[in-house]
Amino acid sequence: MKRPFSKRPTSFPEQVKLLQQRGMTIADPVQAEFYLQQLNYYRLGAYWLPFEDDHAKHHFRAGTSFEGVLNLYTFDRELRLLLLDAIERIEVSVRTQWAYQLAHSHSPHAHLDASLAFRTDRWQNNLDKLSDEVRRSDEVFIRHHLDTYSERLPAVWAICEVMSLGLLSRWYNNLGPMRTRRAIAASYGLDEKVLESWLRHLSLVRNTCAHHSRLWNRDFTITPAMPRSKPSGLPQQFSKHSRKLYNTLVILLYLMDRIAPQHHWRQRLKYLIHNHEIQVAAMGFPINWQQLPIWVDDL
Repeated sequence: MKRPFSKRPTSFPEQVKLLQQRGMTIADPVQAEFYLQQLNYYRLGAYWLPFEDDHAKHHFRAGTSFEGVLNLYTFDRELRLLLLDAIERIEVSVRTQWAYQLAHSHSPHAHLDASLAFRTDRWQNNLDKLSDEVRRSDEVFIRHHLDTYSERLPAVWAICEVMSLGLLSRWYNNLGPMRTRRAIAASYGLDEKVLESWLRHLSLVRNTCAHHSRLWNRDFTITPAMPRSKPSGLPQQFSKHSRKLYNTLVILLYLMDRIAPQHHWRQRLKYLIHNHEIQVAAMGFPINWQQLPIWVDDL
C-alpha cells in the first residue's frame, strides 16, 4: 500500500550536515554548500549512490568524499559532451547517406512515396513529424524550397537537414527496398539490421546526453545489436550481454574511424577517463579493454 509523501524540504546548510552525518568527508563545507545550490542535492545523489554501503540508511563507505563525488559528476558531464560531439558527426554522415541513396536509387522526393515503406501507417506518422519539423524550421534553404517549388516538401537532400537522429532512425527502420537499406549500411561496413539497431540505440544515448541525464554507469533499456561476423574483427571488441555504456563507446569509435579517420576522439576519451581516475568496470569495460584493437591509438 502506498503511503503519503512526508519528507520536508531541507536547506542547503542542512544538506551539508546530513551528508556529514552519513559518513561523507567534506573538506570545505562552504564550497560544498555552493555546489549544492547549483547542482541540486537530488541530482548529485545519483553520483554518491555508488559510494553507499547501506542504501537503506544512506550510509557511505569509509573514505567517501564530497570532492570524489564532484569529480565523478564532472567526469559524467564532460563524457556527455564528448559523446554528443561524436554522435553529431555520425548523425550528419548517416543523413547524407540516407538522402543520397534515396535520391539516386528512387527520386529527389522519395520520402513522399509511401510504396517505399514497410508500413504505410508508420510512413504517414514519420511524414507528419517531418512536416512539423519543416513548419518549425527558420532555415533559409527550407523557405527557399517551399517558396520556389510545387512539391509540398523540399527534396530529400534538403529536408534531411532538419531531421533529428530519432526521426532519421525511424525513417531508416521503415525503409522497404532492401537494396537501398544495404547501400546505406555498406557505407559503414555494416549489415543493414545492425545499422538499424545502432541508430535506434544512439538516438537514446543522444537524448540522454542532451537532457543532461546520468550517463556513465547507466543500464540502457535499448541495447545495440552485436555484429556477428562483419566487419572482420569488430565483434570481438564488444562486451557481450552488457547493457552498459562500454558497447556504445565501441560503436562510436568504430564509426568515427570510418567517417573521420584523422579524428582524436579516441585519445580524448582515454584522457578523460585517466584524468578523472574513473573505475571503468561500472561502465561495463572488460578487464583487458586497453589491449583490444579498437582502443589502440594508431589504428
